Amino acid sequence: MSPIPTPLLPETRRALVHRLATGQVAGRAPSVVAAVVRDGRPVWVDGWGEVDGRVPDGNLQYRIGSITKTFLAVLVLRLRDEGRLALTDPLADHLPGTAAGQATVGALLAHTAGLIAEAPGPWWERTPGTLRPDLADVLGSDPQIHPPGQRHHYSNPGYALLGALVQRVRGQAWGEVLRREVLEPLAMTRTTLLPVAPHATGWAVHPWADVLLAEPAVDTALMAPAGQLWSTATDLARFAAFLIDGDDRVLHPDTVAQMRNPASPPEATDSDSGYGLGMQLLHRDGRLLSGHTGSMPGFVATVWVSPDDALGAVVMGNVTAGLSAGTLAADLLQTVAEREPRIPAPWRPLPSIDSQLLDLAGPWYWGPAPYVLRPQADGFLELTPLSAGRGTRLRPIDDGGWEGINGYFAGERLRVQRDAAGAVSHLDLGTFIFTRQPYDRAAPVPGGIDPAGWRAG
Repeated sequence: MSPIPTPLLPETRRALVHRLATGQVAGRAPSVVAAVVRDGRPVWVDGWGEVDGRVPDGNLQYRIGSITKTFLAVLVLRLRDEGRLALTDPLADHLPGTAAGQATVGALLAHTAGLIAEAPGPWWERTPGTLRPDLADVLGSDPQIHPPGQRHHYSNPGYALLGALVQRVRGQAWGEVLRREVLEPLAMTRTTLLPVAPHATGWAVHPWADVLLAEPAVDTALMAPAGQLWSTATDLARFAAFLIDGDDRVLHPDTVAQMRNPASPPEATDSDSGYGLGMQLLHRDGRLLSGHTGSMPGFVATVWVSPDDALGAVVMGNVTAGLSAGTLAADLLQTVAEREPRIPAPWRPLPSIDSQLLDLAGPWYWGPAPYVLRPQADGFLELTPLSAGRGTRLRPIDDGGWEGINGYFAGERLRVQRDAAGAVSHLDLGTFIFTRQPYDRAAPVPGGIDPAGWRAG
């Protein structure tokens, strides 16, 4: 985070207002409110249009739709980090008796379980949850429409199951768990399951005339984990800051980073998009955005973050269709990123260093490929290729080794091997042998080394 919060330049603020205004007009939304977060703080919050005769502000609630899924994913990953479940566990291990019991927790988070997209019966977003009192009513008799793991297929009932899972493991309603474990620590006091005044009314706008039709705002009950929450621009700005930096009271930063790792292949028709664990991914002009879009009848919303830029953007509007909240939020973020590029925090030396960690620092080679291993201030290690290759962050584990936490080596163990004198001889990372010299003869390089050694051409 930046040591000194700096306001946006007047020219940048005007560009943001212009983009917000043109978005509201083109989208024919009764109102739109937006925020930009930089270095963990909201630096701009503004609204356009009217709600009850007033310009919306950062305290006005809107329904945020499927952004709810990202909150739910945080609850599930907290359970994983506590050791209460694994992402590879079948749902039936923790929530028996459903028609989707073989789906893994991780597949449900990533929408790769192959389940139906919507609950059977009348459209759940406009009808009360009393029509679906049991999980069987959410899934139907045959919810499996794709082979598990074969493709990304967005499933709202899948997140209803995850909400029921949280409730079963915690022994408390998922909304109450969310309030206690996420909303209160992040000071999100205006994020609720049902609307709390002041809040916007959701509207449909006639496609060929400038007239409005009120949309229903029902309690969807068991389907609520898929899209029930109401929130404000100020609260979602706090959530965006969390999605950038993490918060140890809620989720470790490395777990938040795992949420934005691709967990399912993109569709062939949309290679710029992907999905992690409760997070949508968007490649846009060389920048990776993560977060989630959301819609419910009468409302659209988006949260995008770019951790590399320490930026986030929030957009909410009270219209069923027409306003592209995802595009608008991405444009707002890009406006700030391009006009005011991030100023890096000052370099500082590590506050302390373990001499054994210092023994690991420096260049290593996988075969002829150069890497560098650096101790980090948080006690982790960073393995980085100096050309093409696969790097990872590694966390210490109880047996004295290390475990990769992202990329190709996520979950793989790194073991430090020493010679008879106790000096580090080589590293073994999931059978990948790293040596101090390219193809070091003193290390057990798989397949051995040509006795003729290095030779001129």
